[in-house]
Amino acid sequence: MRGFRNLPLLVILMGLTAPAMLAPMALAVRLGDFRSARVFLESGILIFLFVALVAVASQNRPVRRTGRDHLMDLLGAYVVLPALLALPLVFLVPTATFSELYFEMLSSLTTTGASLFDHGRNLGEPIDLWRGFVGWLGGLLILVSAFAILAPLNLGGFEIYSSKAPMPGMRGGIHAHGRGLGVSGRMARSLFSLGPIYLGLTVILSIALLLSGERAFSAVMKAMATLSTSGITGSGGSHGGLGSEILIFLFLLLAISRRSFTNDNPRAGLAGVFDDHEFRLAGGLMLFFTVLLFLRHWVGAIGVEAGRDSLAALRALWGSLFTTLSFLTTTGFESVDWHAAREWSGLGSSGIILLFLSGIGGGVATTAGGIKLLRAYAIYQHSMREFRKLTYPSSVGGAGQAARHIRREGAYAAWMFLVLFVSTVTLVMLALALTGVGFVDSLALSVAALSTTGPLLDAVREGAFVWGDLDGAGRLILGLAMILGRMEIFVIIALVSPEFWRR
Repeated sequence: MRGFRNLPLLVILMGLTAPAMLAPMALAVRLGDFRSARVFLESGILIFLFVALVAVASQNRPVRRTGRDHLMDLLGAYVVLPALLALPLVFLVPTATFSELYFEMLSSLTTTGASLFDHGRNLGEPIDLWRGFVGWLGGLLILVSAFAILAPLNLGGFEIYSSKAPMPGMRGGIHAHGRGLGVSGRMARSLFSLGPIYLGLTVILSIALLLSGERAFSAVMKAMATLSTSGITGSGGSHGGLGSEILIFLFLLLAISRRSFTNDNPRAGLAGVFDDHEFRLAGGLMLFFTVLLFLRHWVGAIGVEAGRDSLAALRALWGSLFTTLSFLTTTGFESVDWHAAREWSGLGSSGIILLFLSGIGGGVATTAGGIKLLRAYAIYQHSMREFRKLTYPSSVGGAGQAARHIRREGAYAAWMFLVLFVSTVTLVMLALALTGVGFVDSLALSVAALSTTGPLLDAVREGAFVWGDLDGAGRLILGLAMILGRMEIFVIIALVSPEFWRR
């Protein structure tokens, strides 16, 4: 056990890819697809033997516990693991190149959910399960690494608070445990704390979807896609009816705040959740954009016969609410009633609004991507404080040390992240333009990759341009953008910062 803890984090993560292949192998056996089962089994054995040799060679390697090494291992995981995860697909999808399969697995691991094969190509349930399962594992990796690696380094959204004004729960939460341990020990501690919750919620949602009328395979895929916010439901998979959407909606709320998986203040109970900054901001955004989208469709339906149908209006309202939350959490599900609302009004997709929601993203230390709600809240608080000072120049802002830090240093860090995010979107767009991608397509692709919202492209472009239309250079650019969006810009800056390297 001690030797296992002394292994580099990257080697441990590589080793975990082997047993993960047992899931699609079991499904293939159940379906009678023994060729796919054999490929997954042999790929898992081959990876296990390879990682075992690497582990033996790494036994005497000194364990380094600097923040730089932890982040380098995490970055290495997003670069190396997709190559191992794509190994069985090399034999099962022989018509695809290795770069396409690598992109597919990178998209799943980063919970982006962008697929080169979703349009007009059915890969089969074992491969679909593998994509969804990798996305689910990627979501778990994000949760665990956020509390075990990013939180102690004040990165990944935790920089909005500081050591002088700590984020609630930093003294006793999951992310405060095991600070004296190495990264492997902290990852294990966080995994044992968060893993059962993450798995249990997935099982509960799967059973609930099954009881609502979903097929077993579809229920499991949607549950994994919801908890990981990857949006991977399989080739050509739909998102079910109203009952299924209500269940998914409730579980998507977990991606709004870190308190969904760890309660910073147990004494506060449910009231403490509703007092959370991220929940309150998300609620305001959902209310505003739901009403805005509904009014847009309602105005469009004036003069149309369907405009007199009150049931169509209610369906349009629900479709707007569900789709708003889905893209805010960077999942990318579209409600069935979202399409009904467009037919009701005769209007097209609200691409700009969906781009904006995906760019904001979900909560800190959740599986959602984007800028994050806590950063948006810090900018909002700073703006409101500046407006008050225009009326009362001599006023003193209160609400405690933590709130003052959010309005000052936290807002500065959030603003810097926003500027870097927009600048990165611009650079990715310019790089895609050099490959021949149009302006609207490059904008949708850039935001989709950096916010890890793969279905955003189809929602904005409606099939006019799909991920499969990308060439090799485009896949390389967006693959790097996915890693950058998942790791976050501040983490990459920390890796190249000389001061951080001297820690």
